[in-house]
Amino acid sequence: MPLYNQLKTYRSKLGVNQQELGRLAGVSRQTISLIERGDYSPSVTLALKLAKVCDCTVEDIFSYEEDHNEEQG
Repeated sequence: MPLYNQLKTYRSKLGVNQQELGRLAGVSRQTISLIERGDYSPSVTLALKLAKVCDCTVEDIFSYEEDHNEEQG
């Protein structure tokens, strides 16, 4: 289930580094890095916090695309 994100773009718009965004959202720099690389899907709570910090919606940052090769069930 690929979850794509634009977190790095929104972080750049804020003019903050990963460490600072992590502090604002209450998580580590490593967590922000993992999310930006697509190696970690945040909880709903964290996604909402990130959207609030970035002054946008969760959907602005995160998008989900189904893998059409998977069997639908």
